[in-house]
Amino acid sequence: MRKRLMLNAMISTSLLLSGCVQQEEKHTAEHETGDIREETNSIRDLPSFLSSYNESMSHLYEQAATHQKLLENIPCYCGCGESVGHENNYDCFVHENKSNGAIVWDDHATKCGVCLEIAAISIEQYEKGMSIKDIRHLIDETYKEGYAKPTPTKPM
Repeated sequence: MRKRLMLNAMISTSLLLSGCVQQEEKHTAEHETGDIREETNSIRDLPSFLSSYNESMSHLYEQAATHQKLLENIPCYCGCGESVGHENNYDCFVHENKSNGAIVWDDHATKCGVCLEIAAISIEQYEKGMSIKDIRHLIDETYKEGYAKPTPTKPM
């Protein structure tokens, strides 16, 4: 029940955000696109840039990181495929998983309601038992009109 409430809160929060925007504040190394990337020792260590957001943002980042297989199969429709080279919705949260267990987080999703909403919907449906293929179809159908070109996510 708590997960559902947190995901619903994230969806509500994401609706208040209007697409992807740049933030001026710098917490760690800033990528040339303006997105902040921060490395932590493991998936259990969330990046410090999340400290300025509410608990639901941290929860969604944690959920996104633990649903890598799912979100790597889900495109993002905010335009990040063309603007920052993302290949899927997972890239909006995590830039790199290192072989030693370290993770390089990306703050892109903190500034983008579309990224947050796609992840929240995908995770919620997955936890309800929907297949990754069906979630992909749901996201593609939901965002096919009125949104940016999807990321070049590998076909299922």
